[in-house]
Amino acid sequence: MSAGTNKIGVVVTDIVPLNELVTRFKFERADGGLLPTFSGGAHTVIEMKDGETTRLNPYSLMSDPADRHAYTISVRRDDAGRGGSLFLHKNVRIGDEMVISYPVNLFALDLRAHKHLMIAGGIGITPFLAQIKQLSATNGRFELHYACRNQALGSYVDDLTTAHPNNVHVYFDDDGQALDLENLLDGQPLGTHIYICGPKGMINWVRDTAERLGWPREAVHYEEFLAPQSGKPFTVKLAKSDLEFEVGEHQSLLEAIEAAGVDAPYLCRGGACGQCETDVLEADGEILHRDHWLEDDEKESGKKIMPCVSRFEGRIIVLDR
Repeated sequence: MSAGTNKIGVVVTDIVPLNELVTRFKFERADGGLLPTFSGGAHTVIEMKDGETTRLNPYSLMSDPADRHAYTISVRRDDAGRGGSLFLHKNVRIGDEMVISYPVNLFALDLRAHKHLMIAGGIGITPFLAQIKQLSATNGRFELHYACRNQALGSYVDDLTTAHPNNVHVYFDDDGQALDLENLLDGQPLGTHIYICGPKGMINWVRDTAERLGWPREAVHYEEFLAPQSGKPFTVKLAKSDLEFEVGEHQSLLEAIEAAGVDAPYLCRGGACGQCETDVLEADGEILHRDHWLEDDEKESGKKIMPCVSRFEGRIIVLDR
């Protein structure tokens, strides 16, 4: 089932610019009812009608999971992106009606953990805001380490350090401040779980360090929604649907499949959940894998593709869909 199968009509009730790059958006149900429950780490997929293009982008919910009256997200403007964040920043106004998906959680807290060690980079702070609210309500033990470029771009730094002065540690890159990761991981009590959200390089750094220090894989959790990249147009054939069409330069393979009228499953649209995994029947060219889901041997086989973020370069690719 696609995350978009269960949709909610909402109204934008508040828009707050936090700094030169990040803006917070608040949504309430258009029918005045309560929103579905969610847990810290969940995301929703926002549907955006951008001219003839429908954009579907995932954003982490950062509001209090106990408050069903509204959802809030924070969006970092990406001037070099494909347009989702720019659309929200430039086009959306208070009072606009929009459509969002039911919450999906691919980055949930493991409640068996004795302590939750959170490591955030930049806009990767957003899922932790909801997780911290959830843990605070249940007296859960947590520690947050938050790296950002500088004080001006440190979204929610003041709120976090004021509310949790003993649990939150902030590092500003422009001031030369850096997390001593090895010592941090080496000194954690038994039963601690690590959660990472931020740039790919930071995620890999923390995961690799944890693995080298002997942390069990099941105790290390991470989230990164990858954005589809533009590329050369290519032709795709759907064997089951008996359709053939072109994927545009600024269109993802998943978007092209949907535009052709074929319902393709998804949960995240960011290469992390595995829901849209599709078998490749033929490929006259090269698959450009850009997901977190497939193992290296699966990518090398050329028999699988994640249409949400991966592309193809060549004459034609035939999918089992």
